[in-house]
Amino acid sequence: MEAARAVVASHLAPTPTVSLRLDGRRVIAKLESLQVTGSFKVRGGLAAVSAAHREDPTGAVITSSAGNHGLGIAHAATQLGVPATVVVPANASAAKVKKLLAYGIELIQIGSSYDEAQAHAKALASERSIHYISPFNDPHVIAGQATVFDELISQAPEIEHLVVPVGGGGLMSGVILARARHGREGVVLTGVQPEESCALYHVLRGVPMSQVVHHPTIADGLAGGGDEDSITNEIIESSGVPLVLVPEPSIRRGVRRAAEATGLVLEGSGATPLAAIAEGLVAADDSLVGFIASGRNIARELLIELLSEG
Repeated sequence: MEAARAVVASHLAPTPTVSLRLDGRRVIAKLESLQVTGSFKVRGGLAAVSAAHREDPTGAVITSSAGNHGLGIAHAATQLGVPATVVVPANASAAKVKKLLAYGIELIQIGSSYDEAQAHAKALASERSIHYISPFNDPHVIAGQATVFDELISQAPEIEHLVVPVGGGGLMSGVILARARHGREGVVLTGVQPEESCALYHVLRGVPMSQVVHHPTIADGLAGGGDEDSITNEIIESSGVPLVLVPEPSIRRGVRRAAEATGLVLEGSGATPLAAIAEGLVAADDSLVGFIASGRNIARELLIELLSEG
């Protein structure tokens, strides 16, 4: 965690934490949507690529991603001078693919889901004898994501309840560990996942990964994930942090509400915790609640479509 904090601090400026009004209620928002890549994932990318480079200064890295983690790895690899390959599904967000193409990395689009992209990336890692970096099942990635809480708790120490978007659980695991590190176990944590694609929710309840069914969701950054043997599973399960499922219509309204009520452009993943708070799915008491606005990488056409649904 110390190594992650050092590399993140040397390459990234802290993102702001702001106070918003949602239906008259004060809500704290940690604006990871303002990161250089448009997502918090660049934190874990920097930590993991830096660690891989320390272990093998001439080696390359490869990763699989729904988009945002790939952008984090691409940015980190460019900054640190490490060759990188990013594998994303063929149907990955057009906005994220466009940004990935702007980096000098090898981009491979294959499969119709994150799980298929992950399988291909792991096979290539073995074939090429290069280091595979998981978007969540990696201690360096988790340590990098922990720096979100480090900043948040220094910017808004009065926060009482934090709502965290969860895909494979890297961000939530980092937040759990950082909360303990700061001695702030009194801050309540709740994880939110899209109802249409919530592998971790089911895997933690004993459902085999092969039996988890995924449906399309605009929260594509949270879709898939939930490896049965992931270290994030143990961290989240042992913490007792609950996972709440957010319906797709609520997420769609959340993106629109973010833009209209707060002036924030958020992708579906970043709007999922806002939607859960606004619609009373979490933090229904009088506690001072906050959420991590995890990303902004939404295709213009989708944003226009969502704004027109009101």
